[in-house]
Amino acid sequence: MKNSASKEAEASPSQLIDAKIAALGDWRGETLARIRTLIKEADPDVVEEVKWKKPSNILGVPVWEHTGMICTGETYKDKVKLTFAKGASLEDPSGLFNSSLEGNMRRAIDFHEGGEIDDTALKALIRAAVALNTSQKRPKSA
Repeated sequence: MKNSASKEAEASPSQLIDAKIAALGDWRGETLARIRTLIKEADPDVVEEVKWKKPSNILGVPVWEHTGMICTGETYKDKVKLTFAKGASLEDPSGLFNSSLEGNMRRAIDFHEGGEIDDTALKALIRAAVALNTSQKRPKSA
């Protein structure tokens, strides 16, 4: 019989994200699930990954990629943080970015309990991040 560690090793990134959402079991899980749905609607070709597993976060951090990292979804006691890897290079006409504004690369959106998610604006931001990634794709060397 396999132990839970080997089952986790066999789990796909999508299954690990499902497990993380289920383990949260509160508004943070619901928010992360909603964000995940919007990301997939905005970019049906998105690839889900899980990175940065550690003893204090055994399920890791959900990561969405398309020709490079689009964003990560971290959960904290008081917020769900959606961090865009190249957020500083993205137009944000709806003013969604409300965190990590001082850096020259990343930008983030902190979602709090009871807060609204602007579906249309978030999908537009996801599409802009994908467009930026694909425009910067370098051809492979021969």
